[in-house]
Amino acid sequence: MKSKPSRLRYWLNLTAMTVLSLALAFFILVLYASNRWAQSHRYPARNVSTGAWLRENDIPYQDVKLTTTDGVDLAAWYTPPQNGAVILVAHGYNSGRPEDMYVMFAKNGYGVLAWDFRAHGESGGETCSLGFYEQLDAEAALTFALSQPGVEHVGAWGGSMGAATMILAAAEHPEIEATVSDSAFPSLEDVIRLNTPIRIMQPFVLFFAEQQGGFDLDQVRPVDEIAKISPRAVFIIDGWAGAAVVMNSPQRLYDAAGEPRQLWMADGIPHLATYSYFPTEYEERVIAFFDDYLLEK
Repeated sequence: MKSKPSRLRYWLNLTAMTVLSLALAFFILVLYASNRWAQSHRYPARNVSTGAWLRENDIPYQDVKLTTTDGVDLAAWYTPPQNGAVILVAHGYNSGRPEDMYVMFAKNGYGVLAWDFRAHGESGGETCSLGFYEQLDAEAALTFALSQPGVEHVGAWGGSMGAATMILAAAEHPEIEATVSDSAFPSLEDVIRLNTPIRIMQPFVLFFAEQQGGFDLDQVRPVDEIAKISPRAVFIIDGWAGAAVVMNSPQRLYDAAGEPRQLWMADGIPHLATYSYFPTEYEERVIAFFDDYLLEK
């Protein structure tokens, strides 16, 4: 017959083992969920732009193929300039070539080159890195634009992930003479933390994102690179709502940028929706920016 101390020790040991087992199971579950969550962002939806809005607005364009230095083929559209300047148009995550921006620039005499980032739309590539390898896509677009007849100046417009990518690209390529950043994130780490649903998962998701992507997240920090664009101009646009407020995105980018710089923050506007809310003002301000800094009007 067991003594009382022996029975107590038995139940204490059983309780301890149960707690440790549950803690280990919870930890394994967190690791599994974090790994899957990090992996899910690498495979965006392939939304295909049809060109219908371009055709409806009688914008002439040609289908072209861009090839990156790491061998990824990108589907793109190109319209030659009437004023000697081409705008590189870079879309956001889970999106495709933005036809509204394409039409806006083309009808104002600008040449336009828009492409599907890798793993998006009709382009090759299996995975997205949200701004790291996409810089190679931007470089392929820049190389193509500079090789076209009649191109004397190159500017860039980017939305969301495309904006972050074009900030990074412009910081390294002085051939991009002026940059419009619409709804860029300050750093990839900020975005991952913001979009991780459970706080305890954040460090694990960050770890798995680096392991799966094969690069350091600190290499995708537009807020640290934007100053390198100066003395070339940058125009930062963002809707002051949601993620922009949480990350303080536009103000951090503006504060980090050198001159000349411009900032337009619209109160209560959702992510990447400033053009939808203020199409006339958006066109006037963005075209005036490129007219000033590309065409020197």
